[in-house]
Amino acid sequence: MKKTTKYRRNGIQWTPWSQLEDLDFADDLALLSHSHQQMQEKTELLNTVSTQLGLNINRSKTRIMKANTKNNHPITMNGEPLEETESFTYLGSTINKHGGTAEDVKARIQKARVAFIMLRKIWRAKQIKTNTKLRIFNSNVKAVLLYGSETWRSTQKTLKRIHTFINKCLRQDIQHYTLENDQATTHRK
Repeated sequence: MKKTTKYRRNGIQWTPWSQLEDLDFADDLALLSHSHQQMQEKTELLNTVSTQLGLNINRSKTRIMKANTKNNHPITMNGEPLEETESFTYLGSTINKHGGTAEDVKARIQKARVAFIMLRKIWRAKQIKTNTKLRIFNSNVKAVLLYGSETWRSTQKTLKRIHTFINKCLRQDIQHYTLENDQATTHRK
């Protein structure tokens, strides 16, 4: 990647002194640019350097996301247009062309819901104390829910959705536990 960005400054302004040219992790890469021409040049250069090194870019996994532009011209690789997308997932976070976090929050809530449901036996287990269940909830459900949240815009709507989900999970757990205790007390009388 360094060969494709070494002497160029075609990224986005990151700090007053530096530009962010790309995001890369393992074999995932996101090129960043302000203009269509710069993105086309970066894409062509990446493809050329990759080919020289014996690497192939998988076209079926390659997408272009344009934000805040009216340019409808496609970005091409080897003369063929690359598919455009409204959003993509990078390191578990959903990034969309409008810069909002609603889609990512929705995805995180869904993943946390799956984690909560998978632990259903624990929530229903009478021999596990509520305090232990809360610790399990925090480490296995809340951690999934809040992964990447430091990059979210903290709007009232986002915070409300997160709190609503957490409270609903805790109510289900505690209500179930309380209901069983009330029934046991009733049977003893």
